[in-house]
Formats: sequence, structure tokens, C-alpha cells
Amino acid sequence: MLKRYFLNNKKRNFSTASIWIKGGSDMDTNGKKGINKILCSLITRGCEGFNNFALSNYIESYGAELNQEIFEDGISISIKSLNEHFSKLFPLLELIINKPILSETEFKKVKKSSIDHIKKDKENPFNICFENWRRIVYSNHPYAFNTIGNENDVSTISYEDILNEFKSFKRREKYMISNNLEINGENLDKVDQKFFKEKSITLNDYVDAMNRFDFVNNDSNQTIIMFGNKTCSRRSSDFLPLKVLESYLSYGMSSALFKLFREKNGITYDLGVFNPIRSGDTPFLVYLSVSNNNALFAFELLSSLWKNLLSKPLIDSEIYLAKEKLKGSFLLGNQSLDEILQRKIQLIGYGLSPITATDLNSKIDNISSIDILKLTSKYFSKPFLSISGNKKICLEIKSEWRKNF
Repeated sequence: MLKRYFLNNKKRNFSTASIWIKGGSDMDTNGKKGINKILCSLITRGCEGFNNFALSNYIESYGAELNQEIFEDGISISIKSLNEHFSKLFPLLELIINKPILSETEFKKVKKSSIDHIKKDKENPFNICFENWRRIVYSNHPYAFNTIGNENDVSTISYEDILNEFKSFKRREKYMISNNLEINGENLDKVDQKFFKEKSITLNDYVDAMNRFDFVNNDSNQTIIMFGNKTCSRRSSDFLPLKVLESYLSYGMSSALFKLFREKNGITYDLGVFNPIRSGDTPFLVYLSVSNNNALFAFELLSSLWKNLLSKPLIDSEIYLAKEKLKGSFLLGNQSLDEILQRKIQLIGYGLSPITATDLNSKIDNISSIDILKLTSKYFSKPFLSISGNKKICLEIKSEWRKNF
């Protein structure tokens, strides 16, 4: 059954509707990694009354957009058009999720596209390093694998496998949200704020240091370093303090990472934090790339920064600035209706009612530097490290890793 919600947003000359299907690549079975990515792409390539070309032409004739994306724990499908055309296009969403054509010809195209994408990713040392980091952190957990799957699995996925996976897809929980009243949904502004009990998490506290380290040899002049751990779900009370920490480390030119690596030492251009919203134990990852000549020095700087996070609370001016930048990032995210709807329907899919801006700011204001210090001790005392670089340099960093972590 499709649960519908209406968001009474500011009057706009366009309408958008998004569907969140609970369960994404985490529903992939062993030996079939990537099957839900293929299914996600395939269902938008024709539905009852429209083959692939007819559907594309119909949508484009109204200047509309149809988008789909797969996550580890859900699938998102959305359609967007001018208000005057919305009534003609909106019904397509339910046809797409309930009555897709699932053409075998289109399946072959989508499967080939997935394999090509996987091969392309293998050419990028950054992607390889990230996949390696996920593997050692999450082991056999669904978050250990790329949503597009792996080449061996995807190459064996058959058309019959897709038809069987669609049977599972039809049973999954589905939610729709729109800024247009025509969806006849429940007014989200009047939904009670019900927050589900957060799930307990199990961290790798006792994993040996060498099992928290791995490297991939590459012959370029670039060393990529990824450093972090899995943390908590979006339901957790630790979510917002982690976002404050992310803001402190990576938001803007006043961030700790920028000042340390770019402003003071000028040794990298590519650095940041990866901390997406997920229903399970979300990754929190610091990443940076440097020249081989600066790799060991960069790791020493990162190690020093990490130890400070574990032992010293942020000073008042640092945490104040981090919280203000975080609030600003949420305001920026509220400028796009597409982003607002996507975020709210994703939270609903996770079992959470979206929080108001006032309550959100109040929760952020109540976060202290001691809260951040407790957080770093809880999640980051046993971090995981993945490196892509020259073997000799990686082994030198490994030696430093063993001394420090």
C-alpha cells in the first residue's frame, strides 16, 4: 500500500512528487549484488500504456523530469512538472511502481550499463579506496557493497531473477510526498512527531589494528587516505552531534581540515567528510588525497588531529561556529523543493516524522563540546584506515598506524 503525504510548501509554479520504496541494495541477495540497481533503472523504462520511447516522449512533451536513484536502504523515484501539467503526469508514478513493463530488451541494456559503470569505477583510485574502506568496516553488512553491485554478480543476473525480485519489490513499504494537493495525501504539517526508539549498535571495538587497515597499490603520484568508522542510524540521538562534528571538520574555509591541510600546510586540494543519512550504522569518513611526497606528513597531521578530537573538547568559539554553519547548511538545503521533499519522505521511510526547523535549531543549540568529546570516544577510538598509493609509502604509513592506533 502506498502511504501519501502532502507538504504545504510555499506556492510555486511547479509540482513534484517523490516515492520512497523501503529497501534498496540492502535487499540484494548473495550472488546477486546489484540486482536492485538494475530493477530501479528498469522500472522507469516503460509502464502500462507506455513503452520506453512512448514514456520518454510523453514526459518530455510536457517539459517534465523523471528521476530515479537507489540507496543502500531505499529506492527513490520522482517526477516534476509545471503545475498545469501535473495532473497528466502524476499518475505515471503509480503505474511505474505497480505496472512496469519490465522489458527483456531493456533489461539487457540496463545490465550492460551497470557492468560498464562498474568497470569505469575500477579505473578511479578514489572509488577503489572507498570500496576497500567500506569492506573492512562493514564486512558482510549491506553497507559494505556498492549499490551498483560487482561485475561477477551482475554478469550472472538473469531476466528471470529480475522478475522474481520485482515480486519482492511489490511487497515493500512505499511512501509518496508532494507539494500538490492532487495526490490526496495526509497533510505532513499536521502529522504527530513520533520518533521511533533508536536501535542499539555494535561497533568494532575489539577488532585488531591490522584488521582495521588495508591498502591498494597504485602507480600514480597520488596517495588517497580514508579514515573513520561506522557510527549510528538517523534515529539516534547521536546524529546531530555527529553533524556538528562534520561541520567543524569540513564546512567551508574555516573548517579544521581546510585550515590544517590547505591554509597552514598547502598539501591537498581534495579533502572532506563523508557522512550521509542512512537508516543503519552510517559511515563517518574523513578523506583526502595528496602527492606521494606529502603522504606520510599528511597522515601524521591527520593522526594528530584525530588524537586531539579524542582527548580535548572543542573550545567555545569552535563549537559555536560549527553549530552556526550546520544551521546554515540546513537552511541552504531548504531552498530546493526537491531536496525538501526527498529528505522528508526518506525520514518517513526510516520511521521518523520530520522535525521542524525550530526544534532542529533548539537541539543543535543544546549540543556541548563535552557531547562531542563523548561522541569521538564512542565511535572513533578504533578507526579504520584505507589507503590507495605507492606500496612503499603505504607500508610506511602502516608502521605509523601501528604506533598510534
